[in-house]
Amino acid sequence: MLVTGKEILLHAQKNGYAVGAFNINNMEIVQAIVEAANELNSPVILQASQGGIKYAGIEYISDLGKTASRLAKVPVTLHLDHGTDFDQVMLCIRNGFSSVMIDGSKFALEENIAYSKKVVEIAHAVGVSVEAELGKIGGTEDHITVSDRDATFTDPEEARRFVEETKVDSLAIAVGTAHGVYKGEPKIDFDRIKAIREVVSVPLVLHGSSGVPYDALRKAIPLGICKINIDTDIRATFAKSVKNFFVEHPDEIDPRKILGPAREAMKETVKEKIEVFGSVGKAWK
Repeated sequence: MLVTGKEILLHAQKNGYAVGAFNINNMEIVQAIVEAANELNSPVILQASQGGIKYAGIEYISDLGKTASRLAKVPVTLHLDHGTDFDQVMLCIRNGFSSVMIDGSKFALEENIAYSKKVVEIAHAVGVSVEAELGKIGGTEDHITVSDRDATFTDPEEARRFVEETKVDSLAIAVGTAHGVYKGEPKIDFDRIKAIREVVSVPLVLHGSSGVPYDALRKAIPLGICKINIDTDIRATFAKSVKNFFVEHPDEIDPRKILGPAREAMKETVKEKIEVFGSVGKAWK
Protein backbone atom coordinates (compact mmCIF):
# COMPACT_ATOMS: atom_id res chain seq x y z
CA MET A 1 0.00 0.00 0.00
CA LEU A 2 1.15 3.54 -0.78
CA VAL A 3 1.71 5.69 2.30
CA THR A 4 3.45 8.98 3.00
CA GLY A 5 7.02 9.22 4.13
CA LYS A 6 5.76 10.82 7.32
CA GLU A 7 3.69 7.74 8.18
CA ILE A 8 6.58 5.37 7.59
CA LEU A 9 9.17 7.42 9.44
CA LEU A 10 7.04 8.24 12.47
CA HIS A 11 6.36 4.51 12.87
CA ALA A 12 10.11 3.87 12.65
CA GLN A 13 10.84 6.62 15.16
CA LYS A 14 8.26 5.31 17.60
CA ASN A 15 9.44 1.70 17.31
CA GLY A 16 13.20 2.22 17.24
CA TYR A 17 14.27 1.17 13.77
CA ALA A 18 15.22 2.74 10.43
CA VAL A 19 13.62 2.32 7.02
CA GLY A 20 15.69 1.71 3.91
CA ALA A 21 15.19 4.23 1.11
CA PHE A 22 16.41 2.62 -2.11
CA ASN A 23 16.86 4.45 -5.41
CA ILE A 24 14.98 3.14 -8.43
CA ASN A 25 15.78 3.47 -12.15
CA ASN A 26 14.04 0.55 -13.86
CA MET A 27 11.55 -2.27 -13.35
CA GLU A 28 14.05 -4.86 -12.11
CA ILE A 29 15.30 -2.59 -9.35
CA VAL A 30 11.75 -1.80 -8.23
CA GLN A 31 10.85 -5.49 -8.19
CA ALA A 32 14.01 -6.42 -6.27
CA ILE A 33 13.32 -3.84 -3.55
CA VAL A 34 9.64 -4.65 -3.07
CA GLU A 35 10.17 -8.42 -3.18
CA ALA A 36 12.82 -8.08 -0.48
CA ALA A 37 10.50 -5.94 1.66
CA ASN A 38 7.63 -8.39 1.19
CA GLU A 39 9.73 -11.39 2.15
CA LEU A 40 10.98 -9.68 5.31
CA ASN A 41 7.65 -7.97 6.13
CA SER A 42 9.32 -4.58 6.22
CA PRO A 43 8.11 -1.11 5.26
CA VAL A 44 10.20 0.39 2.48
CA ILE A 45 10.81 3.61 0.57
CA LEU A 46 11.21 3.66 -3.21
CA GLN A 47 12.95 6.87 -4.15
CA ALA A 48 13.72 8.37 -7.52
CA SER A 49 16.39 10.98 -8.06
CA GLN A 50 16.06 13.72 -10.65
CA GLY A 51 18.55 11.76 -12.77
CA GLY A 52 16.49 8.59 -12.44
CA ILE A 53 13.37 10.46 -13.53
CA LYS A 54 15.21 11.96 -16.49
CA TYR A 55 16.42 8.50 -17.52
CA ALA A 56 13.13 6.60 -17.23
CA GLY A 57 10.59 9.41 -17.55
CA ILE A 58 8.24 10.63 -14.83
CA GLU A 59 5.31 8.55 -16.11
CA TYR A 60 7.28 5.29 -16.09
CA ILE A 61 8.87 5.93 -12.71
CA SER A 62 5.64 7.00 -11.03
CA ASP A 63 3.62 4.14 -12.52
CA LEU A 64 6.28 1.58 -11.56
CA GLY A 65 6.30 2.89 -8.00
CA LYS A 66 2.52 3.08 -7.67
CA THR A 67 2.01 -0.38 -9.18
CA ALA A 68 4.62 -1.87 -6.86
CA SER A 69 3.02 -0.25 -3.83
CA ARG A 70 -0.44 -1.47 -4.85
CA LEU A 71 0.79 -5.04 -5.19
CA ALA A 72 3.00 -4.96 -2.09
CA LYS A 73 1.97 -6.58 1.17
CA VAL A 74 3.83 -3.90 3.13
CA PRO A 75 3.69 -0.09 3.40
CA VAL A 76 5.56 1.60 0.56
CA THR A 77 6.44 5.26 0.05
CA LEU A 78 7.19 6.72 -3.39
CA HIS A 79 9.65 9.52 -2.74
CA LEU A 80 11.54 12.14 -4.75
CA ASP A 81 15.20 12.14 -3.71
CA HIS A 82 17.17 15.42 -3.85
CA GLY A 83 14.62 17.63 -5.54
CA THR A 84 16.63 20.77 -6.14
CA ASP A 85 14.24 22.18 -8.73
CA PHE A 86 10.85 23.54 -7.61
CA ASP A 87 9.15 22.54 -10.87
CA GLN A 88 10.50 18.98 -10.54
CA VAL A 89 9.04 18.72 -7.04
CA MET A 90 5.64 19.91 -8.29
CA LEU A 91 5.81 17.45 -11.21
CA CYS A 92 6.33 14.55 -8.82
CA ILE A 93 3.44 15.65 -6.61
CA ARG A 94 1.17 15.86 -9.66
CA ASN A 95 2.23 12.35 -10.71
CA GLY A 96 1.32 10.68 -7.44
CA PHE A 97 4.48 10.68 -5.35
CA SER A 98 3.53 10.39 -1.69
CA SER A 99 6.69 12.10 -0.45
CA VAL A 100 9.21 14.60 -1.83
CA MET A 101 12.57 15.98 -0.81
CA ILE A 102 13.32 19.62 -1.33
CA ASP A 103 17.08 20.09 -1.27
CA GLY A 104 17.88 23.74 -0.64
CA SER A 105 21.18 22.96 1.08
CA LYS A 106 23.08 24.99 -1.52
CA PHE A 107 21.41 28.13 -0.18
CA ALA A 108 22.22 30.13 2.92
CA LEU A 109 20.04 29.30 5.94
CA GLU A 110 17.44 32.04 5.45
CA GLU A 111 16.91 31.21 1.79
CA ASN A 112 16.82 27.47 2.49
CA ILE A 113 14.11 28.06 5.09
CA ALA A 114 12.01 30.18 2.72
CA TYR A 115 12.46 27.75 -0.19
CA SER A 116 11.64 24.67 1.88
CA LYS A 117 8.70 26.33 3.62
CA LYS A 118 7.10 27.15 0.27
CA VAL A 119 7.29 23.48 -0.80
CA VAL A 120 5.96 22.26 2.56
CA GLU A 121 2.90 24.50 2.33
CA ILE A 122 1.98 23.19 -1.12
CA ALA A 123 2.81 19.52 -0.44
CA HIS A 124 0.97 19.36 2.88
CA ALA A 125 -2.12 20.87 1.26
CA VAL A 126 -2.41 17.75 -0.93
CA GLY A 127 -1.32 15.18 1.66
CA VAL A 128 2.31 14.75 0.55
CA SER A 129 5.11 14.67 3.12
CA VAL A 130 8.37 16.60 2.79
CA GLU A 131 12.01 15.89 3.59
CA ALA A 132 14.53 18.72 3.54
CA GLU A 133 18.30 18.93 3.95
CA LEU A 134 20.41 21.14 6.18
CA GLY A 135 24.19 21.12 5.84
CA LYS A 136 26.01 19.96 2.72
CA ILE A 137 26.68 16.25 2.21
CA GLY A 138 29.82 15.61 0.17
CA GLY A 139 30.14 13.49 -2.96
CA THR A 140 28.06 13.19 -6.12
CA GLU A 141 24.35 12.41 -6.47
CA ASP A 142 23.49 12.45 -10.17
CA HIS A 143 24.32 16.02 -11.29
CA ILE A 144 24.80 17.36 -7.74
CA THR A 145 28.44 17.44 -6.66
CA VAL A 146 29.72 18.78 -3.34
CA SER A 147 33.48 18.78 -2.80
CA ASP A 148 35.08 17.80 0.50
CA ARG A 149 36.04 21.45 0.94
CA ASP A 150 32.44 22.64 0.54
CA ALA A 151 30.82 19.91 2.64
CA THR A 152 29.56 21.29 5.97
CA PHE A 153 28.11 19.53 8.99
CA THR A 154 24.62 20.35 10.22
CA ASP A 155 24.51 22.76 13.16
CA PRO A 156 22.04 21.58 15.87
CA GLU A 157 20.71 25.05 16.65
CA GLU A 158 20.18 25.82 12.96
CA ALA A 159 18.40 22.45 12.63
CA ARG A 160 16.04 23.35 15.49
CA ARG A 161 15.14 26.66 13.91
CA PHE A 162 14.86 25.16 10.41
CA VAL A 163 12.37 22.48 11.47
CA GLU A 164 10.30 24.87 13.57
CA GLU A 165 9.96 27.43 10.78
CA THR A 166 9.52 25.13 7.77
CA LYS A 167 7.35 22.39 9.38
CA VAL A 168 9.16 19.70 7.37
CA ASP A 169 8.34 16.07 8.17
CA SER A 170 11.93 14.78 8.18
CA LEU A 171 15.41 16.26 8.01
CA ALA A 172 18.48 14.99 6.17
CA ILE A 173 21.58 15.93 8.15
CA ALA A 174 25.26 16.14 7.24
CA VAL A 175 27.23 14.21 9.86
CA GLY A 176 30.12 12.68 7.93
CA THR A 177 28.62 10.50 5.20
CA ALA A 178 28.99 11.18 1.48
CA HIS A 179 27.26 10.26 -1.77
CA GLY A 180 28.91 7.76 -4.08
CA VAL A 181 31.87 5.44 -3.49
CA TYR A 182 33.99 6.11 -0.41
CA LYS A 183 37.76 6.45 -0.79
CA GLY A 184 38.25 5.57 2.87
CA GLU A 185 36.05 4.66 5.83
CA PRO A 186 33.53 7.40 6.65
CA LYS A 187 33.73 9.02 10.08
CA ILE A 188 30.24 9.64 11.38
CA ASP A 189 29.80 12.30 14.05
CA PHE A 190 27.53 10.39 16.44
CA ASP A 191 27.62 13.16 19.04
CA ARG A 192 26.23 15.56 16.43
CA ILE A 193 23.35 13.19 15.61
CA LYS A 194 22.54 13.00 19.33
CA ALA A 195 22.73 16.78 19.73
CA ILE A 196 20.39 17.34 16.76
CA ARG A 197 17.96 14.73 18.05
CA GLU A 198 17.74 16.53 21.39
CA VAL A 199 16.44 19.73 19.76
CA VAL A 200 14.60 18.37 16.71
CA SER A 201 11.46 16.26 16.98
CA VAL A 202 11.10 15.03 13.37
CA PRO A 203 12.77 11.84 12.07
CA LEU A 204 16.37 12.27 10.91
CA VAL A 205 17.72 11.00 7.59
CA LEU A 206 21.18 9.66 6.73
CA HIS A 207 22.20 10.10 3.10
CA GLY A 208 25.21 8.48 1.42
CA SER A 209 24.95 5.28 3.43
CA SER A 210 26.26 2.80 0.85
CA GLY A 211 29.65 1.66 2.08
CA VAL A 212 29.14 2.83 5.66
CA PRO A 213 30.12 0.03 8.10
CA TYR A 214 27.10 -1.76 9.47
CA ASP A 215 28.21 -1.22 13.07
CA ALA A 216 28.13 2.53 12.44
CA LEU A 217 24.62 2.36 10.99
CA ARG A 218 23.41 0.26 13.93
CA LYS A 219 24.86 2.85 16.31
CA ALA A 220 23.25 5.76 14.48
CA ILE A 221 19.70 4.37 14.53
CA PRO A 222 19.01 4.59 18.29
CA LEU A 223 20.49 8.10 18.24
CA GLY A 224 17.67 9.27 15.95
CA ILE A 225 18.29 8.11 12.38
CA CYS A 226 15.00 6.78 10.95
CA LYS A 227 15.67 6.77 7.18
CA ILE A 228 18.82 5.43 5.54
CA ASN A 229 19.47 6.07 1.84
CA ILE A 230 21.06 3.36 -0.31
CA ASP A 231 21.90 3.66 -4.02
CA THR A 232 25.53 2.90 -4.84
CA ASP A 233 25.51 -0.57 -3.26
CA ILE A 234 22.54 -1.62 -5.41
CA ARG A 235 24.24 -0.29 -8.55
CA ALA A 236 27.41 -2.19 -7.66
CA THR A 237 25.46 -5.42 -7.15
CA PHE A 238 23.69 -4.96 -10.48
CA ALA A 239 26.92 -4.30 -12.37
CA LYS A 240 28.74 -7.24 -10.77
CA SER A 241 25.91 -9.63 -11.60
CA VAL A 242 25.72 -8.58 -15.24
CA LYS A 243 29.50 -8.73 -15.68
CA ASN A 244 29.67 -12.20 -14.12
CA PHE A 245 26.79 -13.37 -16.28
CA PHE A 246 28.58 -12.44 -19.49
CA VAL A 247 31.75 -14.19 -18.36
CA GLU A 248 29.75 -17.42 -18.21
CA HIS A 249 27.34 -16.66 -21.08
CA PRO A 250 29.17 -14.36 -23.53
CA ASP A 251 26.76 -15.03 -26.39
CA GLU A 252 23.47 -14.53 -24.52
CA ILE A 253 21.17 -11.85 -25.97
CA ASP A 254 17.92 -12.40 -24.02
CA PRO A 255 17.53 -9.43 -21.61
CA ARG A 256 15.33 -11.56 -19.35
CA LYS A 257 18.13 -14.04 -18.80
CA ILE A 258 20.63 -11.24 -18.28
CA LEU A 259 18.57 -9.07 -15.94
CA GLY A 260 16.80 -11.85 -14.03
CA PRO A 261 19.91 -12.90 -12.06
CA ALA A 262 20.75 -9.23 -11.45
CA ARG A 263 17.30 -8.70 -9.96
CA GLU A 264 17.81 -11.64 -7.60
CA ALA A 265 21.24 -10.36 -6.59
CA MET A 266 19.89 -6.88 -5.88
CA LYS A 267 17.09 -8.38 -3.80
CA GLU A 268 19.63 -10.09 -1.56
CA THR A 269 21.51 -6.79 -1.14
CA VAL A 270 18.29 -5.03 -0.14
CA LYS A 271 17.39 -7.80 2.31
CA GLU A 272 20.80 -7.49 3.92
CA LYS A 273 20.26 -3.75 4.42
CA ILE A 274 16.76 -4.22 5.80
CA GLU A 275 18.10 -6.64 8.40
CA VAL A 276 20.80 -4.17 9.44
CA PHE A 277 18.28 -1.34 9.73
CA GLY A 278 16.11 -3.38 12.10
CA SER A 279 12.91 -3.09 10.06
CA VAL A 280 12.30 -6.83 9.60
CA GLY A 281 8.75 -7.65 10.69
CA LYS A 282 7.89 -3.99 11.29
CA ALA A 283 5.26 -3.66 8.54
CA TRP A 284 1.81 -2.70 9.71
CA LYS A 285 -1.63 -3.25 8.22
